[in-house]
Amino acid sequence: MRQSTGRAVPVNGRTVHVEESGTGPDHVVFEAGGGMGRTCWDPVLPLLADRARLVAYDRAGFGRSGRTSAGLSLDDLAADLVTLVEAVVPGRFVLVAHSMGGLVARRAAETLGPRLRGLLLLDPAAETAPAYDTFDRTVTQVDRTLAVLQALVRFPLLARLTSGNIRRVFPADTYAAMLAEDFVPAGVAQTRKEIKAVAEAIPRLRAAPPAAPTCPTVLLSATRPQPGRARHHAAMAEHQRRWVEALPDGRFERTDSGHFIQAEQPAVVAEHVRLLLDRSGPAAGATGSTGAIR
Repeated sequence: MRQSTGRAVPVNGRTVHVEESGTGPDHVVFEAGGGMGRTCWDPVLPLLADRARLVAYDRAGFGRSGRTSAGLSLDDLAADLVTLVEAVVPGRFVLVAHSMGGLVARRAAETLGPRLRGLLLLDPAAETAPAYDTFDRTVTQVDRTLAVLQALVRFPLLARLTSGNIRRVFPADTYAAMLAEDFVPAGVAQTRKEIKAVAEAIPRLRAAPPAAPTCPTVLLSATRPQPGRARHHAAMAEHQRRWVEALPDGRFERTDSGHFIQAEQPAVVAEHVRLLLDRSGPAAGATGSTGAIR
């Protein structure tokens, strides 16, 4: 059973629940994808526990973090990540992000700047891909489905039935924590808010993309599409590749996995984190406050 305990950290008038594990002078921070929290990193963390201090957290509204009635923009989520780093991480670190969390990480990276030793993105959203051409209409349809799901997850049996894709890839104790914390009405409500925040951000991201990270960046792209997304899968991977290979120090790699690479290929994720830590040498002291995202 998972034994991690955490603490509440204040960020920008909200609180987020943070779990810290592992030992060593290095630090690694993990940003979850949409609809998920710190528990999605459970398969990876034990593989790095002897290498670095590991920081996983629930964004506001998810898991054990404080609830928020207001909808948070993508910039708000990125600002929370920056503030969290300033509160709990001394010096430089590697940032790992999954799916929608990749957008949060890229936005935060503009402010985190020289503190980043490396950036590892797992099947991240690529705003230039054709799937986002009509994302506003897609979100309307998805929101209707999630509204129904929000009512259904009040009942434990229905929550299990509607989350089979998660149950199949994550360890049993992790899945139990997700059922108790994320697949609940408040968690689904927050997922609906974040999907809308992404839809609102896409036009702005396309018009003015976040500044390219200057740290070593690795993008792991899933070879198997998510259910119902096979039509857009190849194009998404191509846009992921174009983005990362245009960076000063970017690498694209296909990974034999579905979307949840951290659950299906945790050893691959851990190995890339180790390589990024090794490439950048020993952790240096903090460079001072990174400031707020504007």
